[in-house]
Amino acid sequence: MPADGAAGYPPPRRRKVFAAAHVAAAPGPDGEPGTEVIDWESTIRFREYLWSYGFGVAEAMDTSQRGMGLSWPLARELIIRSAAARRGALACGAGTDQLADGEDHPLTAITGAYADQVGFVQSAGARVILMASRALAARARPPQDYLEVYGELLKQAEHPVILHWLGEAFDPALRGYWGSDDFEAAAGTVLELIERAGDRVDGVKLSVLDAGRELWLRRRLPAGVRLYTGDDFNYAGLIRGDGGGHSDALLGAFAAITAPAAAALAALDRDDLAGYDAAIAPTVPLSRAIFEPPTYHYKVGVAFLAWLNGLQPHFAMLGGLQRQRPPEHLIRVYELAAAAGALTQPELAAVRVREMLARSAENGRG
Repeated sequence: MPADGAAGYPPPRRRKVFAAAHVAAAPGPDGEPGTEVIDWESTIRFREYLWSYGFGVAEAMDTSQRGMGLSWPLARELIIRSAAARRGALACGAGTDQLADGEDHPLTAITGAYADQVGFVQSAGARVILMASRALAARARPPQDYLEVYGELLKQAEHPVILHWLGEAFDPALRGYWGSDDFEAAAGTVLELIERAGDRVDGVKLSVLDAGRELWLRRRLPAGVRLYTGDDFNYAGLIRGDGGGHSDALLGAFAAITAPAAAALAALDRDDLAGYDAAIAPTVPLSRAIFEPPTYHYKVGVAFLAWLNGLQPHFAMLGGLQRQRPPEHLIRVYELAAAAGALTQPELAAVRVREMLARSAENGRG
């Protein structure tokens, strides 16, 4: 039974989809901002909720605050707990965040850090998502550096992996990833990597918030290699597709628009394009609000809606990140979520919004 008591959905047949899940938190022992701790029960409940709607779970990704509060030791525990609770597809991020930011790490150390995380994810029985690495972005110069590091990692993959291409809107430290600021040149490196890898790449998760660029890359991928859209602005049309194909999806937005997105994907399975459009279209303004600049604070909207839907008892995030979006923004997210059908418990949501506004007014008076 889904966490919210809904009937649930089977995994979609026409699209392969993952929702990137956040980490639920609770106030620390002294209640001081910045001392929040992981609420493990609610965190795993949220993954069960996503699985119940037919989504695969993309675990320990940037949505879970990797690099913004979730350390690699905590990510390891998160992966272990999710693997133990799994009720559907599970793919986990493998990166290099055990290496300190701001230091110049040699390529051998970066490759070794990646390899340690790849091995850990595989030992947990999950599929690997090769995350974009801040350390590699800082150290690599020519595209050949990326080809060498990723090529070595792909040799160690037990199953086809997903390559994670995260644009600078999500993490400014990743500017120039794949060895170029020019999209087509960077994409050329990715295509060369895939060609060299044979059947070791399942797909590319692209998050550059540009539908035209996604279509450009999608049309050039070899047969059998998926384009997982990470475009939280333009996903509706990219997933729907056209005569030239469609994108699959690995989206943080799906953790916020879970119920209507599942209904839309079920309509696609029935070849009901009108039904898909009717379900997915109202979610786009909501997702665009959640992911508005600074885009990397989108995680606040995901956690906020999980709280409104009764999936966690506190609106809290690691490091007090929930304070990075003002009440006015959150009210707009609430209103758009109601219009999109993304509130599974609207009465509870209304009560919690009133509570939030009352606390905000009290803090303002203080």
